[in-house]
Amino acid sequence: MTPVRPPRVETTLMPDPDPIGPGAVPDVLPVLPLKDQVVFPYVIVPLSISSESGARAVDRALANGRIILLLAQNDPAADPPSEKQLYRVGTAATIMRMLKLPDGRVRVLVQGLARSRLRQLNLGEPFWQARVDTLEEGRAEATLEVDARVRGVIGDLEKAVSLGRPISSEVMVLAANLEDPGRLADLAASNLDLKVADAQQVLEILDPVARLEHVHRLLCREIRILEVQDEITNQARGEIDRSQREFFLRQQLKAIQEELGDADELAREVAEYRAKAAEKGLSAEAQEELERQLRRLERSQPDSAESGVIRSYLDWLTELPWAVETADRLDLDHAAKVLHEDHYDLEAVKERILEYLAVRILKRDARGPILCFVGPPGVGKTSLGRSIARTLDRRFVRLSLGGVGDEAEIRGHRRTYVGALPGRILQGLSQAASANPVFMLDEIDKVGSSFRGDPSAALLEVLDPEQNFSFRDHYLGVAYDLSKVLFITTANLLEPIQPAFLDRMEVIRLPGYTVQEKLQIARRHLIAKQRQENGLLADDLTFSDGALRKILRDYTKEAGVRELERQIGAACRKVAMAFAKGDRRPVRADARQIEPWLGPARHFSEELLDRDRVGVATGLAWTAAGGDILLIETAANPGRGKLQLTGQLGTVMKESAQAALSFARGYAQRHGIDAAFFASNDIHIHVPAGSIPKDGPSAGITIATALVSLLTDRAVDHTLAMTGELTLRGEVLPIGGLREKILAALNAGVARVVIPEGNRRDLRRVPAPLLRRLELHLVANVEEALDLALVAAPPATPPIS
Repeated sequence: MTPVRPPRVETTLMPDPDPIGPGAVPDVLPVLPLKDQVVFPYVIVPLSISSESGARAVDRALANGRIILLLAQNDPAADPPSEKQLYRVGTAATIMRMLKLPDGRVRVLVQGLARSRLRQLNLGEPFWQARVDTLEEGRAEATLEVDARVRGVIGDLEKAVSLGRPISSEVMVLAANLEDPGRLADLAASNLDLKVADAQQVLEILDPVARLEHVHRLLCREIRILEVQDEITNQARGEIDRSQREFFLRQQLKAIQEELGDADELAREVAEYRAKAAEKGLSAEAQEELERQLRRLERSQPDSAESGVIRSYLDWLTELPWAVETADRLDLDHAAKVLHEDHYDLEAVKERILEYLAVRILKRDARGPILCFVGPPGVGKTSLGRSIARTLDRRFVRLSLGGVGDEAEIRGHRRTYVGALPGRILQGLSQAASANPVFMLDEIDKVGSSFRGDPSAALLEVLDPEQNFSFRDHYLGVAYDLSKVLFITTANLLEPIQPAFLDRMEVIRLPGYTVQEKLQIARRHLIAKQRQENGLLADDLTFSDGALRKILRDYTKEAGVRELERQIGAACRKVAMAFAKGDRRPVRADARQIEPWLGPARHFSEELLDRDRVGVATGLAWTAAGGDILLIETAANPGRGKLQLTGQLGTVMKESAQAALSFARGYAQRHGIDAAFFASNDIHIHVPAGSIPKDGPSAGITIATALVSLLTDRAVDHTLAMTGELTLRGEVLPIGGLREKILAALNAGVARVVIPEGNRRDLRRVPAPLLRRLELHLVANVEEALDLALVAAPPATPPIS
């Protein structure tokens, strides 16, 4: 066993020691290893020795000059240590006193004499011996810098004592009277509780000034530690004092509340919250949070701001329908009847809803699909969601996402903000008071993003069946199950929707209505609705087919029926005004009465060209509002072959014009047309209705036809419209929105339509009666379209009127 360090005893210096020279210490000394202590010269330290070899080394020293070599171990765990586990520099010390204890241990009081370096070590029995060299320390000259460093160390020692460092007053008196920097450094180091490695580093520095500088740095570090420790202690004491004070004040407040009766009111409020929570069926996590907030409410002052925040949170937590559900009505006949009553046509959508009900009948825990209704405005997307809710006997909630650009609108605000609220998803569920409503997210393609985040990213979790069973609102802070909600989204266009978002939804397209379908919708729904809203009875006003067709032809131009409903409402108000004046005769509206009621016609089928023209072709376009016809005009003016595009064309449409011009150049070369035409003329392509932005690739063959007509001076058949994307090879690629474009062609009075061969499969989605009213041509390349569109000879130029 090696010496065991006793409890801390203050170290000091000899009162007036004589200088130790190199000859005062023998060359051979018994060795006493120290586990976790370094003894400095001139310092008196008590040691406790429990090993037999250590006791024998002490006996040898007492018998031979009382001097012993003290070496620190670099590995405190070694017992006994090897030579490599001992430092090479130690302290030669004299044994002042020795005391043998009854248990065999030896207590000695030693005083350091001089620094000694180990030359040779003998680890033999019965004790260790070493041959040493006594190290001579340098002398420090008395300079202003040395005096300043000495005073700095003394001052820092006093500061350490003031911060709680246990240094005896005797040591402080000795330090104040020391002028030797080396002795002051040893005294300070012996009272700092340094680690063995740090203390050994001080012991090995022979230059007194350098040693004092190093000890000063260690002393400054110790002062910083003491300051932090003092700050922590004061803070902890302050927390304890504050807690005791708060406890005392709460007890006083509780007594006052009991005196005033407020305690009973708070108890009733807490009981009401617990009763509401039991009624709503909170989850285990939510119940735990509820209890935590109730404990905070009981500890808070009733009129404090914190109390109001807690109450608001508890209100939201207990208002949400955690386990409150409505029973689904799983009756396929009833569902089919409701859907047929509310909506005309839309057979694909109705069939999908009936399929969902059939699956629910067979599997009650089936997850609901995320349906996305895509179609032009006014085709009944939102009202279809209401019909689905009525079919299932579920509550209906609608959330309009148009213009929402803040993620917090979906996930809610954190409670750290003033006026924080849950997101609109949980607000909608609270409004529905049911955990399984039909939740419609309207205008999902209008969602925007800003520096406040992207709401689409937050909606990913809402609409993902693999995640929404544990949706976590920022305000609520606990998981909420959204898997029972039937989410339905609506959009006018798919392109603006984020791809990852779109992937989670089942897209169902709602096409625009034909004229016949609009007539049926008006007969079945719109007329009765507007009569009721304007105070008319069923016999007060009726519409002939001619009147409805005139409204459709001259006053509406849309894929849906919203404008048609407005015009029917305007006609009803004219009759209501006559009734209010006393004329109560029933009215049967025909085509002649529409213009006096609604004013001059607003839309004209004469938008179609009245005759064949050179350089002008008719195209078909598809917009968010449905289909439309598009006139492409071209002109050649003397110039240098530049291409000018006007009419608010988008990037894709401009590229289509460039491709069409390249095709026209190749066409001229293949057909022997003078190539100098393009070098000496500037080509101008214009698409009328310049205030309306236009984009897309489907006008490619129309632009190419107009350019070839201009190049060959052959007119284009004005009764023919075309659509298709053009390649540089002259191929015609398929396009989208075929049904809407065919409807637009019929409404404009087009007789023939040219479409890409690749769209043959899409003709099944177009009602057969519409196809029978058109002469349809499917083409695979532009040459076929040109043969159909260009007339044999140019028309005669009409006189200028």
